[in-house]
Amino acid sequence: MPDVECFFDCSSPWSYFGFHSLLQLQQEIGLDIAWRPTLVGGVFNAVNPSIYASRDKPVPAKQAYGEKDQLDWARYLGLHMHYRPSVFPVNSVKAMRGCLLLEPEGKLVPFARATFEAYWGEDLDISQVPVLSGICRKVGVEPERFLAGIEQQPVKDRLRATTQDLIDRGGFGVPSFFVGGDDMYFGNDRMPLIRDAVLRRRRT
Repeated sequence: MPDVECFFDCSSPWSYFGFHSLLQLQQEIGLDIAWRPTLVGGVFNAVNPSIYASRDKPVPAKQAYGEKDQLDWARYLGLHMHYRPSVFPVNSVKAMRGCLLLEPEGKLVPFARATFEAYWGEDLDISQVPVLSGICRKVGVEPERFLAGIEQQPVKDRLRATTQDLIDRGGFGVPSFFVGGDDMYFGNDRMPLIRDAVLRRRRT
């Protein structure tokens, strides 16, 4: 069993922070990480539809603080970031299928990192084929093979299954982390608790 499972979606800024922070924690204490690409829209539709109402009718003070909080996190982690890309929310299904497709080749992490950077740092629409093709070239993946691969039914089914797995285990958004299979943590700011949970399990 991996030390930590990380359910993430490249369309989520908090996933970007959590992804980056978990990699830092991996360097610090050594972690076996199972990456779980997820469609956060599917999670919202199933168990957390209130997120859409909050977007349609935001509380101005909360929205202003949310922007500050996001940019504070980006600064703290050393990440260049737009508070809101030009296309937001974005359809990330192709990108998340791509993470699953490239996982057996050991390229899930570099592809996901480059996708996060393209969307949140460079304001590129990651739903578009030319953008995804550019990301593929950046990480040494042949775009035509990638684009054909993400249309394979097993890849589509795996993404649906991973999303449903998060829902079935009590998740309601991303990033969500599980330590030891059943100990869930939500949000990029839970890294100290995740660290503590991993170390406690190692002592038992």
